[in-house]
Amino acid sequence: MTSLPSPATELSADEARRIALRAQGFLGAPDRKSGVRGVLRHLGAVQLDTISVLARSHELIPYARLGAVGRDRVEAAYWDGTSGPGPTRPHAFEYWSHAACILPIEEWPHFAFRRRAYRARPHWHHDLPDGAYDQVIKQLRAEGPLTATELGGAKNKGEWWDWSESKIAVERALMHGEVVCTERRSWKRVYDLAERAIPDPLLHDDLDDAECLRRLVRLAGEALGVGTRADIADYHRLKGEQFDAVVADSGLVPVKVQGWDKPAWADPRALETTPRGRHRTTLLSPFDSLIWERARTERIFGFTHRLEAYVPKPKRIHGYFAMPLLAGGKLLGRVDPAREGSTLVAKQISLDTPKAVAPMAQALLEAASWVGCDSVRVERVNRPELTAELVRALT
Repeated sequence: MTSLPSPATELSADEARRIALRAQGFLGAPDRKSGVRGVLRHLGAVQLDTISVLARSHELIPYARLGAVGRDRVEAAYWDGTSGPGPTRPHAFEYWSHAACILPIEEWPHFAFRRRAYRARPHWHHDLPDGAYDQVIKQLRAEGPLTATELGGAKNKGEWWDWSESKIAVERALMHGEVVCTERRSWKRVYDLAERAIPDPLLHDDLDDAECLRRLVRLAGEALGVGTRADIADYHRLKGEQFDAVVADSGLVPVKVQGWDKPAWADPRALETTPRGRHRTTLLSPFDSLIWERARTERIFGFTHRLEAYVPKPKRIHGYFAMPLLAGGKLLGRVDPAREGSTLVAKQISLDTPKAVAPMAQALLEAASWVGCDSVRVERVNRPELTAELVRALT
């Protein structure tokens, strides 16, 4: 086993927390000029999810950093392409990273290692009839971007998640890289040929696995600021041994963080200045990259968070889609929201401290305005003695 280099820098737990907040865009002035696309490039991946309460997760993530950016502008920033000679080119594509994620279009070459792996070991072992795969490619080439429904129907009333043959074929082509998802339309993937959607300079799998992995490890380290082996590898769902093989050449530097029992690495630029600036007060999607790994969230913030959407209702503690409250660089509570007409309903609010009342009210009012609600109703608070104060703050 290769010995780890001695860390050149020792960080306090508080310094590591502030570095992580700045790296994720929550400390200091937001880069409003680059907007949503800037957030995507900075984070390197924005996770998608089917759940929509206040909004879908990929909308909540730029909102949490930039404030009340128009929701139509969020979608346009991800998917509206650059016009010019030839077909319109998207700014982003969807592929498997931490999960199903929106990724900056310039990172297409760096996922070649994953496309090769899927081609060598098919993701689905379901047999397709002869010609089904080729038919999907032929139809996309002739008709342009299409949803699975337009390709012949997504469902089949059979096995394999009820997927039709055309849906299985186009998803396989997506994993192999012959097809790319260039947008979501009414939450349906829109598929196009990679040769048409990806800009020519990027449309290749020329990079070897090591170069792809070095890039993704570096990107993850920059997006996290500082992290352990598990933190950084998990960002794009790399294996630990893949991280080990490239970290020495990734540009990240080893550091020691007080209170962390595992070795850590940091973006050297994150160590050059003391992270200062204004803290963002906001509600976070459970799928936000600041908190998407539970062990890291507990280590950095002392905050245990679990998405309870798939937990049986009687066993939920904080609610179906509890959104953590970030304020002053700390996680101070959470709220399980819903919408009823023009009212944002706080079905359950959990406050860790009385100091969380004012920032929770601020975050709820901002979120309500962003999604077009003109009032907030509180149903339950874990500390009933704080309910009256919270309601006053909201009115």
